[in-house]
Parts: sequence; C-alpha cells; structure tokens
Amino acid sequence: MTTTLPSQVLPSQVGPPTFTLSPLGPESNDAEIIALPVIPDEDELVIGPGAADLGDRYDLLGHLEFEGATGSAGEVTTYPVTGSGPLRQILLIGVGAQRRDDFRRAGAALARAVRDRSEVVTTIPAVDPEVGLEPFVAGATLGSFLFHWRSEGAPWTPVETITLADLGDDQAAALDRAQAIARAGWRARFFASVPSNLKNPAWLAEQATSLAAETGLKVTVWDEDQLAADGFGGIVGVGQGSATPPRLIRLDYTPRRSGRLGSSKKTPTVVLVGKGITFDTGGLNIKPGDGMVTMKRDMTGGAVVLAVMTALAEVGCPVKVVGLIAAAENAISGSALRPGDVITHYGGRTSEVTNTDAEGRLVLGDAMAYAADKIKPAALVDVATLTGAMRVALGQTMAGFFADDDALAGLLAEASEVSGETLWRMPLVADYEEKLASKVADADNAPGGPGALTAALFLQHFTGGIPWAHIDIACGDAYADVHELTPGPTGFGARVLLSWLAGDDPLAGVR
Repeated sequence: MTTTLPSQVLPSQVGPPTFTLSPLGPESNDAEIIALPVIPDEDELVIGPGAADLGDRYDLLGHLEFEGATGSAGEVTTYPVTGSGPLRQILLIGVGAQRRDDFRRAGAALARAVRDRSEVVTTIPAVDPEVGLEPFVAGATLGSFLFHWRSEGAPWTPVETITLADLGDDQAAALDRAQAIARAGWRARFFASVPSNLKNPAWLAEQATSLAAETGLKVTVWDEDQLAADGFGGIVGVGQGSATPPRLIRLDYTPRRSGRLGSSKKTPTVVLVGKGITFDTGGLNIKPGDGMVTMKRDMTGGAVVLAVMTALAEVGCPVKVVGLIAAAENAISGSALRPGDVITHYGGRTSEVTNTDAEGRLVLGDAMAYAADKIKPAALVDVATLTGAMRVALGQTMAGFFADDDALAGLLAEASEVSGETLWRMPLVADYEEKLASKVADADNAPGGPGALTAALFLQHFTGGIPWAHIDIACGDAYADVHELTPGPTGFGARVLLSWLAGDDPLAGVR
C-alpha cells in the first residue's frame, strides 16, 4: 500500500447566496439596497416591476436620470439614497432583450455590485418569471463565486441573501430547482479550485462519500488494490507514478416514484462518466510550466459528475443515474507510466501509450467499459477536460461535444440553450479511425490531429454500442470576470447536464 499524504483542512469557505421570496411591500422598507430592472423600449428606457411602489413611498423616480444608460444586459447604474429610512442605494440593472442570457448577465452584474453586503431586494426576475428566474439565479450565484485559502480571510464576500420580490404566482418550487442547478455549478467550481496538495483521489472519494450520505446516494469506491484486481488497467496505469493512489468512485441515484415517464415504462438508466485527474503533470511527457499551472482543474469532469449527482433529487430527475469518477494523479516518478508501455483496460482492450499526457482517455476508457459491461445504461455521457485542440477550435466560452445518436445530441443541444453553457456539436468522422492504429496494441492513445476528434474516436470503442455523447470541456478556466464567471476553474457542464436530466423524459427518442 502506498502511503497517502496527511489530510488537510481548508479554512472556512464562503458559500453561495441564499434566495428568498417576498412581495415588494411595507416589509421592503427594511432593505438597504433595492435593484430594479431597466428595459429598453424603442427610444426610451423603462424601469421595470417595483418602480411604482418605490415611487409612492419615496420621492425618487422624478430624480433618477439615466446618464447615458442603454439598458443593455448587465449594465448597472447606481443611485445613493439619503434620508431617515434604511434604504441607502438603488441599483438600476439592464435586462436587454429579456432573453435567458440577458437575465443571467443581469444576475451576475447584481452579484458583483453588492459584494460585501448582507442583503439586496430585487424585482429583476419579475419582468418574466417563466424565462428569467432560473438564469437570474444562476448568474447571481456564479457571479458571487469565490475560492480562497488566505490566512487573513477573503478579499471580499458574496451577498448573503437575495430577496426576489413581486414574482406573482407561487414560485417556491421553481426557485428551489433554480438554486439546485446554480449551486451544482458552484460546487463543481469549488472542487475544481481546491489545490492538489489537498485534493488527491482519496480525498475526492471521501468528499463523494460524505455528499452521498447527505443526499441519499449509494456510493462504492474502488481502491488501488481493487482496481488492479478487477482489471482497470487504464486507471491503475495513469495513477501508478503518484504517491497518492487512484480511485474509481461510483454514485447511484434512484428517483422517487413520480410516474413522470409513464406507469408502464421501466425506469431507464443514464451513466455519467467524469475524468478525475486531480493533478496532471503530463507524466514523463511532461507539460511546459505554463501549461501545468492550472492542472488542479483537470478533474473538472469528475467535479461536474459529483455536483450533478448530488442535485438530481432536488431537480426531480425522473431516470436512474449512475455517476462514475475515474480519479488518478498523473505524476512523475520511477514507477510512472512510460511512453511505449501497453496497458490493458477493463474488458481486455489494449492501448499503446505513446504520450503519457494523453492520460484522460485512458481512465475514461476503463470507466466507460465498466458501465457498458455491468450497468448497461440507455445512454452514456462522458465529460472531461480532454484536449487542447478543442480549446483551440472553440475558445474559452463553449465546449464541443460528439455524439453517435442524433436524439441524444438534440437533447443535449436543447439543454445547452436553456442552461447557458454553450455546446457545439462536432463531427464524429469515421475516416480518421485509421489514425488510431498501433503496431503492438488495439489503439494508440495519442494518434495526433485532428486531436479532439481522434480522442473521441478512441473513446467510442469503450461504449459497447450504447448511445453515447462525449463532452470536451477544454474551456476549463476563466481569466477575468465575464458574465456569470469569476476567475478560476469554470465547472462547465453541471448546469447543462442538470437541465437535460431534469426534463420530463431525458431519453426521449434515444434509440
């Protein structure tokens, strides 16, 4: 047995804002900050819901000047309020054309404008609750995200409570769902942000076990000995050079009997597979220094799967879901995987390792083969920070995905539109299959360009013919405040997968 590093504890971490519902009435007199939407309307700007109420109680609206404001999504105009009451500030925040993206950006702008404050009351989602509530909550939550490990505390803190006023009909259930999706994005970002001197495969398995207990999931963890005994050669091989041995984490979700899929239907199963490389040096094919700095987030796929699994009950997912996280550290040592080594995956397929920095597909292949053999799901989706080639193709704000089933691809594309995490379908071209050829094994793990496509073709051999999609979240980092993202690992994928799995029939039309 390899000795693991001593456990460490993060300092107290800030959490996401809490959202509450309240009518904009006399109780709002206690608010220090009220945020109102600004709506462009032809050649003028209109202050949205709540303005009339405030105008009755404060001599304000006649004094508000827009000072060049356009009402574009996320634009903030700040007005101080003087007087004897508690109200100290009114924020006018643009909602643009009132699309989902506009509400998301308005939420993020609000979050940044009220940092270090305890509460804000807003009517922004009330402009169109059906369209605006969920994206506003996501924007305000993720725009508040902060990770720190400073001895003297955080440089700023997120607003503690955001009160949503004047939403009309009872929106409690919709708000609960919106918060579950947004907090899953926060959780994925958090795990991807934890430094790798704490975050190793065993630590990740401990976190999964604890969260499973909180959320009613069944959990199974393979240690390095069990992985070797069961033939997970990819996970074992990638992790063999590290002082912290690999793990395979399985989480099982079973829905409550709700009848959403119809009483005559047997509840189908979806498998999610996440790449959980808790640090990636590149192995003996070592990365350049600049390329290694962000590699604590090379387990973002695993973080996304963990975050999604813990939110499924809250969003009412109607199908069974199994989450598999293939966790390893790709390190350099005398026992590390070498270029030219041949590994045997779960199920017997072999790979020649011509580049140890193409390790993600090796661990994913094991987990996918296990899913096809033991779980036999109706659909299989893997999510991974897999190739720099995808980042070159699509940049930092969207992810590419491949799918061998058009219905599954369509469902993911629809979820992308709803969630705001943009997916772009890439072609799965069989003509490049010959590039995988190896003289000594079933496949070469680094066959070269087109890199994202050949990586997908490599993984397709482990699907067992099950309808499958591969999401390459190479857009794993944000380098500045951009809409709902703050600098750091993005946690991309949690919202789009939950939007898909929370649908009435997540497998509609899948063969």
